[in-house]
Amino acid sequence: MAEPFIHPTASVDSRAEIGAGTKIWINVQVREGVRIGRDCILSKDVYVDHGVTIGDRCKVQNSVSIYNGVTMEDEVFVGPNACFTNDKVPRANNPEWTVTPTVVRRGASIGANATLVCGIEVGEYAMIAAGSVVTRDVAPFALVMGNPARQVGEVDEAGNRVENRA
Repeated sequence: MAEPFIHPTASVDSRAEIGAGTKIWINVQVREGVRIGRDCILSKDVYVDHGVTIGDRCKVQNSVSIYNGVTMEDEVFVGPNACFTNDKVPRANNPEWTVTPTVVRRGASIGANATLVCGIEVGEYAMIAAGSVVTRDVAPFALVMGNPARQVGEVDEAGNRVENRA
């Protein structure tokens, strides 16, 4: 198995677990306690907060922020500048704050500039359109878009829009 590739400008904490064949590119930061699976790609300027889990064969495009509490299963695609949150009621100083988890199931795709508000589950092979703000769970194979994101159709495993998924 191929060793992971870590670009010299990336900052990867020694306590992070990086799978074989994974490529971590320019200016990426991976914090302590992160688990990244095999054969992933983390593109330029990605931030992965402590405790995040990313499955096998995921692709995370430029400038994505993935905060503590996020779990991504295998084969998830995250488009450029997408952002995951982890705080339902953000304040600069809240000593009672706790992480609100988010789960992205196998094969889901998240479009460029999408924002995922914490506490949701994105179903397997779901498709989130670019620029969407996701504030509630997304069903498996659903196509959602808008602010707030609403289901407008269904997709198949390849991401093609379908009339009635059988």
